[in-house]
Amino acid sequence: MPLPNSSRRLLRNLALFSLTTVAIVYGASQMSLPSRATDVATAQIPDPTLNPSTATGQQTAVLAGGCFWGMEAVFEHVKGVSDVVSGFSGGDARSAHYNMVSFGGTDHAEAVQITYDPSQISYGELLKIYFSVAHNPTELNRQGPDSGTQYRSAIFFVNDEQRQVAQSYIEQLNKSQVFPAPIVTQLNPLDKFYPAEDYHQNFIDRNPDYPYVVIHDLPKLEQLRQKFPSLYK
Repeated sequence: MPLPNSSRRLLRNLALFSLTTVAIVYGASQMSLPSRATDVATAQIPDPTLNPSTATGQQTAVLAGGCFWGMEAVFEHVKGVSDVVSGFSGGDARSAHYNMVSFGGTDHAEAVQITYDPSQISYGELLKIYFSVAHNPTELNRQGPDSGTQYRSAIFFVNDEQRQVAQSYIEQLNKSQVFPAPIVTQLNPLDKFYPAEDYHQNFIDRNPDYPYVVIHDLPKLEQLRQKFPSLYK
């Protein structure tokens, strides 16, 4: 029997409260400790050597790297990007719901679908932001306080050109050793992207003071502004 709306809202709020509590504790414990995440955030990574510009018209990229709130906010502030949607990729339609994905075991990853104009920003440039600002590509099945395969680092390529650019860039970054550990980002063909529930969309714009956002996501926007001033909007 389906739960009434009031019960669903209560469960959702309890889940978000628990996540926030974990974020606060984790954030406080990391304030005085140097970490691999800090090393990644300060890394200066090179441009991709393979970055063709054959695509024309609006294009789509699907990227996963931890909680989709922060990923969405980062790419919404990138010039040439017209739309970003939070959602799920990797599993099937039956399990593409936050209350299932958040417990793990669905094969889904929290992901974002990015619509962009390749005449203004290339796929390679999006990946440079993805690797250097949007998340930590050296963490396996986790990002910050969030752990599980649903928070994995993954690129869901929509065509062979994207696959080649992503694979080449990962190899380039690993070879250059700009990160303190190997990149663990998965490369998977995109099967389907499922938008998340409405309350997840534009979450940071609507909840800028939410503790998890303040600790883990707003710093990413500042990194984007500092590292990519010509692409920041």
